[in-house]
Amino acid sequence: MAAANTLGWGIGSLPKQRFAFAALLLGLAPAIAGCEAPRTQAVAPRPSAGSDVHIPPFARVPYQPFSREAAVQIALREWHAFGSPVVLPNTELPFDNERAEGLWQRVGEYWWLGLPMGDPDQGFTGKHDSNGRVFPAQEDENYAWSAAFIDYVMRMAGAGNRFFYSPTHSDYINASVGAPSGLVTVAQRPESYAPQRGDLICMWRGQHPIRYDDLPTGRFPGHCDIVVAVNPGSLDVIGGNVDNSVSMKHIPVAVDGHLANPDGTVVDPDHPWFVVLRVAYDA
Repeated sequence: MAAANTLGWGIGSLPKQRFAFAALLLGLAPAIAGCEAPRTQAVAPRPSAGSDVHIPPFARVPYQPFSREAAVQIALREWHAFGSPVVLPNTELPFDNERAEGLWQRVGEYWWLGLPMGDPDQGFTGKHDSNGRVFPAQEDENYAWSAAFIDYVMRMAGAGNRFFYSPTHSDYINASVGAPSGLVTVAQRPESYAPQRGDLICMWRGQHPIRYDDLPTGRFPGHCDIVVAVNPGSLDVIGGNVDNSVSMKHIPVAVDGHLANPDGTVVDPDHPWFVVLRVAYDA
C-alpha cells in the first residue's frame, strides 16, 4: 500500500487564488508527502475561508445538512467505482487501480476537490504530477492520496470549512485534539469510544509509534479510514490509496465495539490504530 498524503494552503482573496492557480499550472514542483513520507513543516495553518471557490455549490453552501449518511454513501459510491475491492490481512490487490483509465482521473478529482484552492498538490492525479508528468510506480509514495480521499468525502458530504482539509492525515488528527474550535472532528481514545458509521479510525505508519497521549504532535506518517458499517466484532471501513485503490477492510473490535481493550492494547493484530476521530454530523 502506498499510503495517504501536504501543503500550500489557498489564499483568501479570489485574485490571489487565481495567481496561486496560475503558478500551479506553470509548474510548481511536486511536494513529497503522505503517510509514508510526511512533509517537513510541523503544523499546517488552517485553510483560509475563501479557499473553496472551486467547490460545487451543493457542497460549498451546502444544499443539505452535513450528514452521516451522506459521508457513508459517498465513500461506498467511490468504493464501487473502483470495483469494490476488499483487502485482507497480508494480501495485496492484483491490480493497480489508481493508474487505470477512468480511475486515475477520479484520484485527480480527490486532489482537486478535496484540497483548498492553490495547494501545490492539487494538480496531482493517480499517475501524474502537477506538471502532467506520468511518474513511475516507484514514486507512488510521493503522491499518496489517502488523505485527499478523506478530504473529498468530508467536503462532498457538506463539512464546509469545519474540516481541516490537508493531504496529510496528521494535520487533521492533530487539529481534532481537545476541544477544536469550529471543527466537526474530535479525537477519542480507542479504548474508551466505540467508532460509529461515518467516524474516522486512524493508525500510525513508519518506524516511530504514535499513541493517543502523544497528540497533538508534529507531522507523522499515518492513515485513516471511514467507518461504513458496524458489525458484531468488526467494522467495515473504506480508505483511499489502500493497495493503490479505494478499498474496504474488515477491522476486528472488542465485544463492546472498541478498537482497543481497557488496558489500551489494540484488538486488531494487523493495524496499529491509535485514535478515533468522532465526527459531529448535523444529521
